[in-house]
Amino acid sequence: MGFMSKILGDRPAGTVDDYVELDLDDFETETDDAQMSVHIAEVQGQQDMIDIKDAIYDGDLVIADITRLRTEDTTVERITAELQQVAREVDGDIVQKGDDQLIVTPTGVGISREKLGR
Repeated sequence: MGFMSKILGDRPAGTVDDYVELDLDDFETETDDAQMSVHIAEVQGQQDMIDIKDAIYDGDLVIADITRLRTEDTTVERITAELQQVAREVDGDIVQKGDDQLIVTPTGVGISREKLGR
């Protein structure tokens, strides 16, 4: 019996009805006070690297979706090497999640290599 089970008791797993769809239009999304933003980027080729690198140099975190690139293509290797260099330059961090995402962090932000939960 896990710790949360001891506190909450045994409950059945959540169902779709337990979740509520949120409409982002109902929330103010401008956060002028935030010191870092998280950007989602779809990488289709080398031309997308400029905006990604600018965001990292500006102190933002980038999650780059590379699914549109073929894994055997040398473009993936070039993009990964380029982002590794940027992460080194800003003293950030970089990991590849599966075959489809690269996560690059700015200065002072590390990425844990251990998964939470099970």
